[in-house]
Amino acid sequence: MMTSKEIRDSFKSFFASKGHQIVPSAPMVIKDDPTLMFTNAGMNQFKDIILGNAPIKYPRVADSQKCLRVSGKHNDLEEVGHDTYHHTMFEMLGNWSFGDYFKKEAIEWAWEYLTEVIKLDKERLYVTVFEGSPEEGLSRDDEAAGYWEKYLPKERIINGNKKDNFWEMGDTGPCGPCSEIHIDIRSDEQRAKVDGAQLVNIDPDVIEIWNLVFMQYNRKADKSLDSLPAKVIDTGMGFERLCMAVQGKVSNYDTDVFQTIIKAIGELTGSTYRQDVKKDIAMRVIADHIRTIAFSITDGQLPSNAKAGYVIRRILRRAVRYGYTFLDQHKSFMYKLIPALIDTMGDAYPELIQQKTLIEKVIKEEEESFLRTLETGIKLLDKQIAETRAKNSTVLSGADAFTLYDTYGFPLDLTELILRENEMTVNKSEFNAEMQKQKDRARNAAAVETEDWVTLKEGNTDFVGYDFTEYETEILRYRKVKQKNKEYYQIVLAHTPFYAEMGGQVGDSGWLMNEGEEIIITDTKRENNLAVHISEKLPKDVTATFLARINIKSRTATECNHTATHLLHEGLREILGSHVEQKGSYVSPNVLRFDFSHFQKLTDREIRKVERYVTARIREDIPRVEMRHMPIAEAKAMGAMALFGEKYGDDVRVIKFGDSVELCGGTHISSTGRIGSFRIINESSIAAGIRRIEAITADVCEDYFYTQQDVLNEMKTMLNNAPNLAQTLRKFFDENADLKKRMEEFVKEKTVQVKDALIRKKQVHNGVDIFVLTNSIPAEVVKDIAFQLKGQFPQNSAFIGATDSENKPLLTLMLSDDLVKDHGLNASQIIRDAAKHIQGGGGGQPHFATAGGKNVEGLTNALHEIMEKIK
Repeated sequence: MMTSKEIRDSFKSFFASKGHQIVPSAPMVIKDDPTLMFTNAGMNQFKDIILGNAPIKYPRVADSQKCLRVSGKHNDLEEVGHDTYHHTMFEMLGNWSFGDYFKKEAIEWAWEYLTEVIKLDKERLYVTVFEGSPEEGLSRDDEAAGYWEKYLPKERIINGNKKDNFWEMGDTGPCGPCSEIHIDIRSDEQRAKVDGAQLVNIDPDVIEIWNLVFMQYNRKADKSLDSLPAKVIDTGMGFERLCMAVQGKVSNYDTDVFQTIIKAIGELTGSTYRQDVKKDIAMRVIADHIRTIAFSITDGQLPSNAKAGYVIRRILRRAVRYGYTFLDQHKSFMYKLIPALIDTMGDAYPELIQQKTLIEKVIKEEEESFLRTLETGIKLLDKQIAETRAKNSTVLSGADAFTLYDTYGFPLDLTELILRENEMTVNKSEFNAEMQKQKDRARNAAAVETEDWVTLKEGNTDFVGYDFTEYETEILRYRKVKQKNKEYYQIVLAHTPFYAEMGGQVGDSGWLMNEGEEIIITDTKRENNLAVHISEKLPKDVTATFLARINIKSRTATECNHTATHLLHEGLREILGSHVEQKGSYVSPNVLRFDFSHFQKLTDREIRKVERYVTARIREDIPRVEMRHMPIAEAKAMGAMALFGEKYGDDVRVIKFGDSVELCGGTHISSTGRIGSFRIINESSIAAGIRRIEAITADVCEDYFYTQQDVLNEMKTMLNNAPNLAQTLRKFFDENADLKKRMEEFVKEKTVQVKDALIRKKQVHNGVDIFVLTNSIPAEVVKDIAFQLKGQFPQNSAFIGATDSENKPLLTLMLSDDLVKDHGLNASQIIRDAAKHIQGGGGGQPHFATAGGKNVEGLTNALHEIMEKIK
């Protein structure tokens, strides 16, 4: 039986023998693409080639790609673990042709690989072809069907509808019919009873393993179709499903891809797989999710509360919750599964081995954090259950359940489980309504309407920004975009000096100019490998020739920060150790931000050493050495730093400042001396094992020093130009602490005096002692007196404060517990009613409440109303 590693290698070897270039997997977490957070299909890394925005380097390509499907159109999360074939992270085996071969070869080689190389049973294979779409003028894909008839009888070639057999990249863009290959994994007895052809796309035991996409059309914004000038083959085969078929299993989780991890889960939790349905689901969920989480971290994406990080945190918490609920794991344990994952996938993906310590640390901290959240959520749910029962109801409000879900990350199914144990249910229609409101808010916030590109000239942008700050150019294409009731234009130029946001460096701003007008470019983004220039308006004549000029001041400030980031990286590795790896960066004209792996807070001494290191490199005025189009093997051999989670081509750009050597596509200052100055302004933790440094350079740093000097000068003036500022301040603080202590003692004495006076002047109505305070007195003293009186007079007593402090009115009401329980008085309600007299509001608990306001003159009427209600 072939192992998963042998299957993966056989696929690559087979397509290499057919003239395909074997390329490495792109990162699973996508950077620098605003349209996509994760690689959700094998074609993502080739999207720019398919769209015509990047040149075709290899006409034939094959690979095994890490993918993740948990958001948007491709959302399999809730199915994962409950069935045997859905996953969050999975590997996609694929082969591509860019304007080279088409349907005939794709079908022929797919059949050869499946039946001759890995020797799947031909009698168990079925295929689908596109049945056509009359409303779009598309006929049946008889071409593909004809090629399949060489290998399969017609009854095993099944027509498929547009949903299943017409593939589209998105609302617009390349698309075309596809042909899916399914395998019947049922027993011979089951197959004899029901023909597998009847179960394609119906029964999961006749499962799709490979999809051959024939891209031959382009979908326009008006939904019409044009033929593509260069046709594309894009195939994707689920690696986990293929292993199941080859290894003769009926579940992906029974293959060697997952069994090592599942056995480790069993050992850690004392559970046995295939003995309890709920435990089996939990073990599958954890086995799947631990792969996703680990690979996301190696790609540089940490769990967080925003965008891609939020998705990863949600997956991790789903796994923790299944372990908590069904495997009785109330302490962190998933981080201990990383060795098992490395045993399974470390050979194919060595980044798991290299980042093992970081992965374990991040997962452990996230587990422990969410377990605390779960405990908090259970306490809140217990309170909601008690309140619901107090209303003689057994149905928890859907709004309350949604608050638990949305605010505390408490899943609905866990809420339902706990409610069932208490013989209660939740109002799911209310919950779903709240969920829909949230989705609508998110959708409206993110809604982007784009018109079709207006193409003036064919071609791709030539970036000249490494060498020029202005350049004569023409507009290739443009389109209008609407977002959040705002309209703007995206402009693509033939040549541009504008750097498009990428690799953490912000995009350039500047101008498009000709004799007639000046168009402001507010930003430059990268979308589908296009440098897209953002402007609020179009030129009057879009066919004119323009001078594209960047904002040099802004670019120079950004370059200072970018070069300083490289020096900072080098300094951190020199001072803290070679374990330091970049985990993210942000470079703008005003600030640089650098995230890196390190397991403890930097000391003030370490920060100062790093600052001195970078400053020394600045004073050396090291010239920039730039090497473009260097083979990546040569770059790595010279020690160039390559970042985990980045996709590099065969040729790379290397930036060198002395001993600092990095692969980098950004722009940099000509020599380090031009940075001028450098200062770290903040160091913090953003996740387990990940630190963040924020720093400033050049003019911003100079302004920072001046601001600090101004503050010091002002402090000296306030302290009569004391020669030793630190010593004077220390003396000042010591005197202040002494005065504060003496003041507290005075307040305590005064409080006792006021309290004793209130006792002497107490009023008694119907056996109730009423203490009334009307002095001008601080609010904290009023509260202290109220609680002291309640302690001395625990029954049949009320304290009323109608006071002011610094001309701000305050109402205070303290009731003894018996007045609340036996007589139905409610301090919160009484205070709210009385607060109208002082033009304010407030509230509190039934026994104690306060209210503030604006009208001091209303205190007398407010006091009178409170007195009458108590009497």
